[in-house]
Amino acid sequence: MLLNSSFVSLHSFFKPQQLQRTNLPSSNGSLHPCYATSSNISQRKSVNYQPNIWNYDTLLSLKHDYADVKYVNRSRRLQEEVRGMINEENVEILELIENVKRLGLSYHFEKEIREALDRFLLLEEYHDAFIGKSLHDTALKFRLLREFGYDVSADVFERFKNNTGNFKTCLVKDVQGMLSLYEASFMSYEGENILDEANSFTSFHLRGVHGNISNFLFEQVSHSLELPLHRRFQRLEARWYIELYGKRKDANKVLLEAAKLDFNIVQSNLQLDLIEMSRWWKGMGLAPKLSFGRDRLMECYFWAVGMAPLEPKFSDLRKGLTKVCSLITLIDDIYDIYGTLDELELFTMAVESWDINAVNILPDYMKIFFLALYNTVSELAYDALKENGYDILPYLVKAWSNMLKAFLQEARWCDDKHMPKFDEYLNNAWVSVSGVVLLNHTYFLLNQTITKEGLEHLENFHLLLQRPSIIFRLCNDLATSSAELQRGEVANSIMCYMKENGVNEMVAHKYIHNLLNETWKKMNKDRVTYSTFPKYYLETLTNLARISHCTYQYGDGYGALDTISQNRIKALILEPIN
Repeated sequence: MLLNSSFVSLHSFFKPQQLQRTNLPSSNGSLHPCYATSSNISQRKSVNYQPNIWNYDTLLSLKHDYADVKYVNRSRRLQEEVRGMINEENVEILELIENVKRLGLSYHFEKEIREALDRFLLLEEYHDAFIGKSLHDTALKFRLLREFGYDVSADVFERFKNNTGNFKTCLVKDVQGMLSLYEASFMSYEGENILDEANSFTSFHLRGVHGNISNFLFEQVSHSLELPLHRRFQRLEARWYIELYGKRKDANKVLLEAAKLDFNIVQSNLQLDLIEMSRWWKGMGLAPKLSFGRDRLMECYFWAVGMAPLEPKFSDLRKGLTKVCSLITLIDDIYDIYGTLDELELFTMAVESWDINAVNILPDYMKIFFLALYNTVSELAYDALKENGYDILPYLVKAWSNMLKAFLQEARWCDDKHMPKFDEYLNNAWVSVSGVVLLNHTYFLLNQTITKEGLEHLENFHLLLQRPSIIFRLCNDLATSSAELQRGEVANSIMCYMKENGVNEMVAHKYIHNLLNETWKKMNKDRVTYSTFPKYYLETLTNLARISHCTYQYGDGYGALDTISQNRIKALILEPIN
């Protein structure tokens, strides 16, 4: 849909011509000269990014077979059977909830699961609910309660310590209990020493696990030591667990069939969205015009699915985030690689002004991108105004402007060959990583109740937006720092820390990993204690951190897709479970 004067043809300003000197008022009122001559064109860097590996014609022809009504009806019948299981009061309810959650079904039964968990908290004292329980039961109950937003105490693990204050050595033989305690330790808050001790104790001993344990348990241990459950992309994790759970001889067949069918139905719905996004991206025509940048629609869609809740009603959120992520990818390449400093200053000012006439002072290759950004963001704002009566455009423009200012600062550091102090770098980098832009759009695309307090928090960069953005940045830096240095960028968290503190790369990596852990602890607490934002928005905040870990777990799974990253995308979006 086009809104009269708010939208402008992408082609009306894109005319091949010789770039000339232009003038734009600077912030102090004087004329700002910008030269786009052959002399600064020679300043342009080039990067041989991996080309797009996904064929858009193939994506447009996806079959999405499981969208058929017969599968949907069968899935609903199975869900009713699972609902009945959860509503039964039995001693195995925690294991059932755990399997329902890990199999990717819990979003269908949130009310029933909360009611079941509430039953454990009806006793006068919280500790009473844990007395006499095994390490596995205690740790599982603790983790599930925190995952579902209950602010429960970690003191329940004190009884597993000996007189010297250390965890009992006899626990080492209980591999399932140790694994459950290990997973529970990642739900910790800042300052919860007992969970820090639990993490050190369990991770050390689980790495030496051998002997007479089941293949099912051994695979879980290996998987968790790579990345704990709480930090994993939950839908991708569901696929992994469905396949593992299916190997169990005692697997609940109703649960297993319900999980497989639900996964395939959701995947078919995702394919329908992907077809629409592929058509949109081809129609935009940006990738051929800006061939120096990354064409990453599929990876952007994968990222959007990682952030958004699963429910079908959030289809617009997934599609909106895909559009935003695709634009961020190209503008990131303009600032990092192709644009000269003069051009980048002009573009930053043009977006900040949000004046369509600013396109006249931009070089040709920037004109088409500015119009694409202008049209896309304006359309999202128009839809929000039409549906909810809120003018969200100022908030979106401010988020984009702040990100581009952070991009520009990094470009200046690169141009000056300046290595900032670590804190100076990170204060800029958690904005430049684009998390705030994604989360601003998410807040409005969720189609929820927009509050004055929520808008104030968005405008003031609430800590809840900072935490996942810092995690995003640190994961990105750990995976991409070598490639960035090769193309001439001087500032990333690892290099800044090394130079400022005179340490080697190994020490810097350790510091960054510790900072990641501390940021997760703060975010864990924030999720429980801040009620300003609605539940679904809090979920997307956490999911931003999770998809960051997923994408950069083994390297740059966004800019340079390896086999693991490709297989993850196929498993989530393209290939159904047999």
